[in-house]
Amino acid sequence: MGRQEGDIAVELHTREWGGGERTAVLVHGITFDHRAWRRVGPALAGRGYRVVAVDLRGHGASPRGTGAGPLERYPLAAYAEDLLETVPAGPELAIGHSLGGIVLADAVARLAPARAVYVDPSWRFRQWGLDPTAWAARQRAPREQVAAANPRWEAADVDVRLDTLTRWDADTAVALAAQGSDLPAAPAVPSLVVRADGSTVVRAGDAEELRARGFAVRTVPGAGHNVHQDDHEGFLAALDGWL
Repeated sequence: MGRQEGDIAVELHTREWGGGERTAVLVHGITFDHRAWRRVGPALAGRGYRVVAVDLRGHGASPRGTGAGPLERYPLAAYAEDLLETVPAGPELAIGHSLGGIVLADAVARLAPARAVYVDPSWRFRQWGLDPTAWAARQRAPREQVAAANPRWEAADVDVRLDTLTRWDADTAVALAAQGSDLPAAPAVPSLVVRADGSTVVRAGDAEELRARGFAVRTVPGAGHNVHQDDHEGFLAALDGWL
């Protein structure tokens, strides 16, 4: 998939599971691609969904951005436009993780899913700090380091992680570090936030603030930032009543 010269949005690479009448859209976090959902996609398909997972621009098999510098290639607003260009409007469910949570929140009013789920969304990433140099260094991490950093992952997740890093444009981190976002003022649709245990991006005070703004908030005990990969069954359990 590609884009026409001069278009603002790009059509993203997608992976689909299932053929149900209900549609679910999955949006991954920075440095990953659609394969981060390799277990979630089939699980949702088994529950009657047609699941569409995207690769964000600069990730996986999707196009890189165009422009003179990282900010021109990867402005936050462009991710939402790409998503809206690619996936069907009005899905039953939309799930965004980390950066994908920012993208989904920016697109949700126009995407108009029946329900939205934000998995440890990095809405206040500027407040907690982002070092693009350190993120880029992850591309050189050996398998042993990746496995040690993610002890609850299956070997296949480690394989995927190593490959997704080779397909990721580190300029996305450079651009992200120069931008900012914040907690949504209110949910545009019924919305659930699924936090990591001891989340560093949705801290306890953020969780209370989100509840006050109308979001449901749940925490998966023992799971790190990549909740759905750290504890697949726990993540699905946290979605009880939302699928």
